[in-house]
Amino acid sequence: MGLNETVSAERLHIGFFGLRNAGKSSVVNAVTGQDLSLVSDVKGTTTDPVRKAMELLPLGPVVIIDTPGIDDVGELGEMRVKKARQVLNYTDIAVLVTENIELCDAEKGLITIFRDKNIPYIIAFNKSDLRSDKTPSSENQIYVSAKDNTNIYELKELIGKLVKQEENNRRVVGDLIDQNDVIVLVVPIDKAAPKGRLILPQQQTIRDILDSGAVSVVTRDNELPETLKAFGRKPKMVITDSQAFARVSKDTPDDIPLTSFSILFARYKGDLISAVRGAAALDKLQDGDRILISEGCTHHRQCGDIGTVKLPALIKKHTGKDVTFEFTSGTQFPETLDGYKLVIHCGGCMLSEREMKYRVKQTLDNGIPITNYGIAIAHMNGILRRSIELFPEAVKALDE
Repeated sequence: MGLNETVSAERLHIGFFGLRNAGKSSVVNAVTGQDLSLVSDVKGTTTDPVRKAMELLPLGPVVIIDTPGIDDVGELGEMRVKKARQVLNYTDIAVLVTENIELCDAEKGLITIFRDKNIPYIIAFNKSDLRSDKTPSSENQIYVSAKDNTNIYELKELIGKLVKQEENNRRVVGDLIDQNDVIVLVVPIDKAAPKGRLILPQQQTIRDILDSGAVSVVTRDNELPETLKAFGRKPKMVITDSQAFARVSKDTPDDIPLTSFSILFARYKGDLISAVRGAAALDKLQDGDRILISEGCTHHRQCGDIGTVKLPALIKKHTGKDVTFEFTSGTQFPETLDGYKLVIHCGGCMLSEREMKYRVKQTLDNGIPITNYGIAIAHMNGILRRSIELFPEAVKALDE
């Protein structure tokens, strides 16, 4: 996958924050070299977060986010501030744009949030063309001018220094396989499957297999038995879409490791151990309990949708209890989780690692178990142990 094809979830997210009329949008436009954000002298011009996936040298593929002012007022203003704060959940690097020589309380509060969330940050003192004292007091401060492009290149260089330099060794499946191994991917084709393409977890898994020098074979669930017979040697593993877990488990010999895309993604950008532990909560549900089912993407829901139809039906059948379900999608993950007995999340392929881990941590900090689609389905089909045998720490968590 080329740089221009890098999906948003795999890009560095750089958020620009500050007060209304501090020049955030002007700085964003100067950094990107584009009229990405609307600029005016009227306070509150930016009313919603503005996102742009792009190439930003020397960083490479990034998502630039311009946010509403954190000092907005009124009922609508409070909603805008809330949206700005939600951006912090998936911001990898924050830039605080200010025109104040001394930071105000609201700006100091933002820095406190940056530190609490462990977000590397830069303070960009804008409108330096109007200043006489332009000497920053620390390494993460810089004087800039969006008007005449003063230190804009240096700001990008400073952002680049905050990026972790160590190579990202996270792999979807590549660390589990060797060159020339055969990996069978089971992809059901039903009404919910996007016509003419594979969904993102399947694409990323295939690419990771190819990067490892292994062989990926894609088949439908009803064709798996014939596919396995066609090989002259045993596949290294079978990876299935969670919806076909029960059927694929029956058709896959016990000596071939079996897992799912969603389990792989729990390990890739979430918390596999917590998800395995969280599945046990399915057996403790009682009448009236509330379950949150959350997806990281937004899509047109069809009949037979896994999150809103198939999974709730399976849970009710498994538990025999009259539980209630609530659903969120996209960025709309609740700030408070009071009253939920369990959170079940998708694999998070459309979320960045930071946001997925934030959601897991937020849930666990509230004392609520969390699991994901694939692990929940494997548990309810009695095949969870088999589906995580590739991960000894997860098996250990299951036995605790």
